[in-house]
Amino acid sequence: MSGFAMYHFIFGFFDQLFGNQQQQWQRGPSGGQHQYNVHADSISCSTYLCPDSLVCVAQPSECPCPYAEDVRCIIPDPQDGGASGTVTCVRGTEGCSVVERLASAYSH
Repeated sequence: MSGFAMYHFIFGFFDQLFGNQQQQWQRGPSGGQHQYNVHADSISCSTYLCPDSLVCVAQPSECPCPYAEDVRCIIPDPQDGGASGTVTCVRGTEGCSVVERLASAYSH
C-alpha cells in the first residue's frame, strides 16, 4: 500500500473511530483572516512558519500539534525504509500506539 493510500486509510479510520467529531483547526485568531495574515507577516522566520501555531521550524514535519492535549506521531513511509513519514496528531490514552499498529498492519 502506498504511503498516500495508507495516509487516507488511517485518517478515514480515525473519522470512523471518533464519529466524525474532529475539531476544526482554526487558522489564525478569531478576529479574521486579515488579522492572522498581519500577525503571521510580523513573525521573523527564515525557514518554515507553521500555519496553525505560527512557530518557526526547520521543516514542516517539525510543526507542533495545534492543541496541548495532542500527541505528535510519525507514520513511517515504507517505500523509503521509514526514513521519512507523515506527521499526524492524535489524542487519547494510547497515544501513537494506535497509529503505529495501523501503519504496521497496512505496510505489508
